[in-house]
Order: sequence, then C-alpha cells, then structure tokens
Amino acid sequence: MPIVAVLVLAFHPTENIWPHLLSTTLPRYAANTAILTVATGALAAAVGAGAAWLVTMYRFPFARLLEWLLLLPLAIPAYIGAYALVDFLDYSGPVQVALRDAMGWTSARDYWFPAVRSRTGAVIVLAAAMYPYVYMLARAAFRETSAASYEVARALGAGPVGLFWRVGMPLARPAIAAGAAIVMMETVNDFGVVDFFAVQTLTTGIFTVWLETGNAGGAAQIACVILAVILALVALEKVSRRNSRYYQSARQSRPVTKIALTGWAGRVATLLCVLPVAMGFVLPLGVIVGHAFDSPETWLGAGLGRAFLNTLTVGGAAALLTVTGALFMVYGVRLTGRRLPKLVLPVTTIGYAAPGAVLAVGILIPVAAFDHRVADAVLWLTGRDPGLILTGSAAAIVFAYTVRFFAIAQGATDAAFGRVSPSLPMAARSLGRTAGGALREVYLPLMKGSVGTALLLVFVDCVKELPATLLLRPFNYDTLATRAHEKASLENIAEAAPPALLVIAVGLVAVGLLARANLKARAR
Repeated sequence: MPIVAVLVLAFHPTENIWPHLLSTTLPRYAANTAILTVATGALAAAVGAGAAWLVTMYRFPFARLLEWLLLLPLAIPAYIGAYALVDFLDYSGPVQVALRDAMGWTSARDYWFPAVRSRTGAVIVLAAAMYPYVYMLARAAFRETSAASYEVARALGAGPVGLFWRVGMPLARPAIAAGAAIVMMETVNDFGVVDFFAVQTLTTGIFTVWLETGNAGGAAQIACVILAVILALVALEKVSRRNSRYYQSARQSRPVTKIALTGWAGRVATLLCVLPVAMGFVLPLGVIVGHAFDSPETWLGAGLGRAFLNTLTVGGAAALLTVTGALFMVYGVRLTGRRLPKLVLPVTTIGYAAPGAVLAVGILIPVAAFDHRVADAVLWLTGRDPGLILTGSAAAIVFAYTVRFFAIAQGATDAAFGRVSPSLPMAARSLGRTAGGALREVYLPLMKGSVGTALLLVFVDCVKELPATLLLRPFNYDTLATRAHEKASLENIAEAAPPALLVIAVGLVAVGLLARANLKARAR
C-alpha cells in the first residue's frame, strides 16, 4: 500500500512541481545522493573486506579481540556518530582547541582545518557506522573457503597481495557485493547524518518539499526517484554476479591456518583493525558518554522520560506485531503447500528496501484520508468528533515500523521453522493436535530463542529509525531518536547525549546477540 500510494501521488499530484524540481534542486539532490552512495559503499567495502581478510588469515596482537570489536559500530546509529565527530573536530572541539593552545593561534584565520560538516565528512561517518555489514558477510565467506584454495595459490607463487586479489576477493565477491549493496541502500535512506552535515540529498528533499512547501505530490515524486535508485542498486548487485557460481568441494573442507604476523607487520595489522573501531565506536561513545556525565542534570530534562516510554511503546508494539505476523504468515505458507502463498510471501519484505522517508510519504497520505473518513462517519453517527485516531496517535509509526522491518522477522522465523524436524509436528498431529496446537506445543517451545532474537532485532531497528518517525509522529511526540536529533540540530549535544546513550545501549544488546550467534555457528 505505501509503495502504490507513492506512485499514485507522484503521477497524479495536486500541483505538479516536477518541472520546477528538474530545473532547480533535483539535479543537486541526485548528484549528492549518487556521490555519497558510491563513495560510502566503496569505503565500507574496502574497510569491511580488508578487516575481514586480516582477522581470518593472520594472527597478530589482539586479533581475536578485534574480530568481535569490529562489530561494535553496528550499535551506534550513523547520526549519533555525526554528532560526536562534529563535537570532537569542530572549531570549539578539543582537537582544534588543543592545536590553538599548542601553536599559539588565536583564531581560525591563523590556520587551515578541513571542514567537518561536508560531504566528505558524511561519507566517513556513514562508512564508519556501516562497514560491519560488509565485514560480517566477507568474514564468513573467507572463513568458509577451504584452505586448499589458498595453499595451491601460494604453491603457484602468489604472495600476500596476490592471494587476496586473485583468490580471496573473487571467491568472496558475492558476499562483499551483498554487504556493499546494503550499505548503499542505508546511505540512500539516511537523513540524520546528511541533515546535520547540511548535505542536500533526495531524502532531505522529501522533508523540504513536504514540510516546508506543503507539497505532498512533489515529495512523492522525489520518493519515486529514491525507489528507482534502490531498484537500480538491487539490480546492479544481481548483475555484478551475473551467472557466476562458487562451490565448495563435496569433501570436508579444511579450515584456514592463520599465518603469524610479528614485528612491524603485526603492529600495522593491529592498527588497521583498530582504526575503524575507533572511528565507528570508541570516538562516538567517548564523546557521548563525556557529555552525559559532564552534565548529569540533562538526565532529568523535561521530556526524556516521556521519549523513553514512547520509544518502548512504539518499538515494543511494532516488534510484537511484526514477529507475530511473520510467525503466522510463514506457518500458514508452510501448511498450505500451495504456490501462490509462496510467491506472495517474499513481496511482504519489500518494505525493508524502501527508505523510511519513502514509506512515510506512502503511509501518511492514505492513512490520513482514511482517518478523516472514519472521524466523519463517527461524527455523523454519534454527534461526537473522535479526532484523528491513527495519524493523531502513534499507530502510523507502528505501521511504518511493521512494514519496514517485516523482512527481519520473516527471515528469522522462516529459518527457525526450517530447523525443526518435520517428524515432530507430524507426530503431534497424529496424536490429535490441531495445526494451532502443533504451533503452540511443538514449534514455539523449540523456536523461542529465535523468536526472542527476532523480537529484539526488530525492536532495536525501531529504536534507531529516524526519518519515518520524524515524518509520522504526532505533535509533541518524541522518541529517543527524534529527541537526540532535535537537540543535536540545535547544537545542544549535552542534552542530546542521554537519549543517544540509551539508543547505543539498546544497540549493544543486539550486537551481543549477533556475536553470540556467530560463536554458536562456529561451534557447530
């Protein structure tokens, strides 16, 4: 429904501003989006794949610890990293203050310092926050490649660089391409970083056209451009692999034997793995924690407790609805065994590819129209005006979260169902249990760990979601993400620190679960 609504609004706007957009701002929006997307994808792919290769193929100081620390930037949303980087490197930040004190400079005219709030800064922040998507997939691909492939290459004279470019990279290319595609789609979706760095992209264009000019049709037209970009990225990822296939030997593959790096080589490897962790996790966390404890009174600020409760409410409701819906849909498809439901089920995951701002446009307009019709009907029947039930409450936010993150719940529950032996529910049915009874008494007890993980992962993504929440929230309704963004936009990092720190704490739980799942997978 949101996608169809965006298309209808774009092709039948009340005021067609498409020619005006084409002649003024749209080329700039598109150019900035393209540069950001390509640069962030390339940098994240280089950092993620390089770090994955080092921790998989070599032993060096702190390698085992860094293997898990490299996941930590996933816990910090990119927009929080942007707040921290600006606070740390800006004119009034500790770096430039220390330079002026050490060199005797008195003003910005006495020295040159790169602009922090720039397109380059946005690329660095986004790549530092999202390289773990590439890292996780690339590390798994490198690890699953048999050691025989690398040993043959070495026997034929391949050195360390040749081994990476001619063996490791080609075999891991599908995984690296998939991770880079995720990074690029998340870059197109981003609003917090580009808005804070004053970089005008297609996503910020939706906010500008809709909220500042009040033109929903123009916002939908820009949203269609974003959808086209997302589809192009998905197609590019598929085409890049073409008909390439990568198979392992049928015989048991031997694990990679790590090569020890000592001396300067080991120190360089450690430094290369420490840098992305420092940029993506240590620096943001350090700055936010510093502000949170330097100004303890901000924890008692008006609205923080309400934002926390709102976050728990909408995130919890969306996680519960999403996972419950995925559970019953996946189970229903498995029960029917028919072709049509199997073809329809993947369509429900399309919302994950659509950016939050696009979904917000496609949800708010039709839901608001429905809201008005319901309110008019209730007024006609009872003589009392109930107001806007859905758009006047957090229901629209919950709906957007459910659409956007259904793919996570569906994937987790489908994998959990697949791990249950078919003989167990068959035995339950032969003992007189209904389909619902088999679900309650056989599947759910065996799947409770996976279902709980799906609930938490969806909840964490809901807590971090910013663009959809900003567009769909009712007046004076803040979540932790929107409160942190608003305070930081006013240059009040001290008051943005408590909600940002709470968002980071929730993200760390999710990263812990990912690390635990990886450990279990390695044990198996």
